[in-house]
Amino acid sequence: MLFFGFCFVLIAVPANYAPYFFDNGDRSTNGNMALLSLSEDTPVGTHVYTLNGTDPEGDPVTYGLTYEAGSRRYFSVDKRFGNVTLIEELDREKEDEIEVIVSISDGLSTVSEKVRILVTDANDESPEFINTPYIVQVPENIHANKFTIDRHSGVLRIKTGVALDYEKSRTHFVVVVAKDGGGKLRGDNKVFSATTTVTVNVEDVQDTPPMFIGTPYYGYVYEDTLAGSEVLTVVALDGDRGKPNSIHYCIVNGSEGSFEISNTTGAISVIKSPNQLKKEVYELKVQASEVSQEGDISVYALATVTIRVVDLNNHPPTFYGENGPQNRFELTMYEHPPEGEILRGLKITVNDSDQGANAKFNLRLVGPGGIFRVVPQTVLNEAQVTIIVENSAAIDYEKFKVLTFKLLAIEVNTPEKFSSTADVAIRLLDTNDNVPKFSSDYYIARIPENSPGGSNVVAVTATDPDSGLWGEVKYSIYGTGADLFLIHPSTGIIYTQPWATLDAEVNSKYNFYVKAEDTDGKYSLAEVFITVLDVNDHSPEFNENIQEKTMIIGSPVKIEAIDQDAEEPNNIVDYSIMQADPANVFDIDQSTGEIKLKSYIRSLDIVHNITKNKDCIWSLVVQAKDRGSPSFSTTAVLKIDITEETPHKGPMAAFLMQTKDNPMKALGVLAGVMGIMVMITVMISTAMFWRNKRSNKIMPVRRIIKKRQAHPPRTVRMEWLKLRRPSSAAEKFIVEEDTRNENGNNNAQAGAAPPPAPSPPPPPALASVAATPAWHVPTVSGSLTPTFINKQLKRRGPGGAHTALVSELKMKFEKRNTALGDLHI
Repeated sequence: MLFFGFCFVLIAVPANYAPYFFDNGDRSTNGNMALLSLSEDTPVGTHVYTLNGTDPEGDPVTYGLTYEAGSRRYFSVDKRFGNVTLIEELDREKEDEIEVIVSISDGLSTVSEKVRILVTDANDESPEFINTPYIVQVPENIHANKFTIDRHSGVLRIKTGVALDYEKSRTHFVVVVAKDGGGKLRGDNKVFSATTTVTVNVEDVQDTPPMFIGTPYYGYVYEDTLAGSEVLTVVALDGDRGKPNSIHYCIVNGSEGSFEISNTTGAISVIKSPNQLKKEVYELKVQASEVSQEGDISVYALATVTIRVVDLNNHPPTFYGENGPQNRFELTMYEHPPEGEILRGLKITVNDSDQGANAKFNLRLVGPGGIFRVVPQTVLNEAQVTIIVENSAAIDYEKFKVLTFKLLAIEVNTPEKFSSTADVAIRLLDTNDNVPKFSSDYYIARIPENSPGGSNVVAVTATDPDSGLWGEVKYSIYGTGADLFLIHPSTGIIYTQPWATLDAEVNSKYNFYVKAEDTDGKYSLAEVFITVLDVNDHSPEFNENIQEKTMIIGSPVKIEAIDQDAEEPNNIVDYSIMQADPANVFDIDQSTGEIKLKSYIRSLDIVHNITKNKDCIWSLVVQAKDRGSPSFSTTAVLKIDITEETPHKGPMAAFLMQTKDNPMKALGVLAGVMGIMVMITVMISTAMFWRNKRSNKIMPVRRIIKKRQAHPPRTVRMEWLKLRRPSSAAEKFIVEEDTRNENGNNNAQAGAAPPPAPSPPPPPALASVAATPAWHVPTVSGSLTPTFINKQLKRRGPGGAHTALVSELKMKFEKRNTALGDLHI
């Protein structure tokens, strides 16, 4: 892990670049200590390394060593000269790697790097053998053995097909066992043997190619490296170590004329200036060949050397216009361009003169988000900057006259993070993109009905945020309710037509639409509701038939006045008696207009005592007054003819007396009664027809009436049409029910006499009718069968009761008319 310091750029001050270490490879004794290897038996106090670096400006540098928390401190450094000294004993068996943070500083900038130091093993432990002594017997027939011996001559030879390798084992020890012939020669069974060890030394021959040490090889060429500087050294050794040959080095390919190698030392140097190198990475094929003592090249080996051209990050990204470096760009355009459109009026180029990773940077826009986006977002060295519309709705002249952004370029993978900015100003031009909008979707107004023509009613307001002529609004009205109104085209004031007369009694509600329109025809609508307020401008008016009224003692008469005003309280009428002759005789209901006699006047005799006027026609001055402000009233003279209800005239006479002043009401009631009677008659007839039709018996031509058992006669009370109060007993009569036929049909038995009709009830006692003239009311004759009798007949089946009932009713009518004389009810 590397730690870097930051370099700050100040205006009018030359840029300060950070110092850096030389990277001279893992075998170097000076640089940044990367991949340094130390044997664990290195004595404390040994100078093990020299930190070495430089500053691009040539300022003096200082060095430092730090450790992470909890780590042991093994080294110290001379800050000025970079000499690193071992101050703690090393032990590979306890710690085989040591991490150290090395730093270099020029006083302003500090560069830190974490490096790893390898602790190698030393031969500081003596081997120990166990289970000694070892006794090994190698039979001659063991194939694993490299040697064989002749049993008779004792000649030791190398087995066929086995080759000895000096590089793998320089010495072989062979144990040879010699045995005698045993007891066969001596005449006993004893065998004697002798053992000896033969040491076989292997002599080296030139049969192994050279080998490169320390592969793979990496080297770096920095921007400030001078041509001819050594980059790194490759090392190869002869594989035959007994009598090693010398090594000859050469570059086979990959140099492209930029690098050379020392034939004897293997040192590789750059022969061009770094800014002339065309590639960032070079891969060289290096050949190491063995040269015999005679100067012949026999075997060789190849290795790959990777050299990376390292650029110093000393150039920040820079923006360019058509005429060179530029840090402000301007553009004028119409609002709401299509999304995805490129702002072609902006000619912007961005460039970083560094190489490789130092020339990689990001681009982004800083300002109102989501409106534009920049392409590309990541640049290597140089690119043409493109700005694209992303949100057309946000590019609104009514919100922003000028859109301002900052175009930011910042390096990605450098410790310095150099950056630069450029201002982008976009001036917007207006378009007619807005519709006039009313301050409300509807307007409610009120105006008195007596307002003169040309009166203002309400002012509507609509605004159009567009500029110039596009923002001017013209008003107009239309609709069926707009005939009486006009609107000012510029101010939006709605007023009545000069000739208009508003009358709440004729029309109190008006409804129409108002339109706000700009010069391009874009418009919006609002609805207007106008209520004409009622003004008390009408006096109550009495009905035409108020001049004369007939009052029956005990019953009121009613007067009525109507106020044509449209609303309360202007059309609420109160009644009062202004003057009466005689006085203090009548009372009037203030709300309903009902006029009554005082409660003590209960007969004509009392009336005659009050006035000597025998015709009993009294006059009143009545007033109808509304509740408006100001209030209006109307008076009228009312003549009341007072009469007393005749005891025997019945309800019909009373009704006719009450409706004397309203004959249409009497005719309506009579027509209703007649209609009901006709409907009942039709229903009864229809029921009788269907009853007879449903009978499935065949009736003989000759009528046969069986003699039936005598039963006590039953009577049914049936009320006739009540034309008088039901309290009078004379208005009811009793009908005796006929006896039904036993054969269940409508035919009577031959020779049998019809049943006798029941005697009529006694006539009611009638008062003398000569005293007062009789009211002659046209009568309607008809028959009415009560519903309950019809039901009884249906339950008992068909019979001869219907014919008898009709005859009986006819007799009753004749007797009644005779008793009443000329009075027809």
